[in-house]
Amino acid sequence: MEEKSYKEYLEHITTFIFDVDGVLTDGTVTVTTSGEMLRTMHTKDGYAINTAAAQGYNICVISGGKNEGVRLRLQGLGVKDIYLGAKNKIEQLNDYFEKNSINPENVLYMGDDIPDYPVMQLIGLPCCPQDAVPEIKNVSKYISHKKGGEGAVRDVIEQVLKVQGKWSGHFSANYD
Repeated sequence: MEEKSYKEYLEHITTFIFDVDGVLTDGTVTVTTSGEMLRTMHTKDGYAINTAAAQGYNICVISGGKNEGVRLRLQGLGVKDIYLGAKNKIEQLNDYFEKNSINPENVLYMGDDIPDYPVMQLIGLPCCPQDAVPEIKNVSKYISHKKGGEGAVRDVIEQVLKVQGKWSGHFSANYD
């Protein structure tokens, strides 16, 4: 049986799930002298997340990190389902699916490293940034031409919304 092109999945996506470090950020963590861990996120990714949320897509973040600044940033973009401190991402995924009656076939998940691997095997469209580890690239149906934290999230959201006719003409001001 012939493998479907990732583009054939785009029209059926209703849900976006993202990892944080290495996907929404470049994976770099700056540690201050007080022990605070700082991350940088791209405003183009923020615009795309806010646009998808405004269009009614389900958006979820599942991350092993526990930074509350990340939670505040994502909530400001319209993300309602945020799982931080995830030790086993499948547990959070199953909880999210159950609470929201999500069909795994309608999910785009973007991850970049080994903790994302088990989740990516369970969903319809596993994706990764260009700089993901080889094991994640091997399980991904789409590898963005963008690196994590440099627009990879914008890349996949924009593709889905364009295919579904929901990208053009929508402008949002809540992405900064």
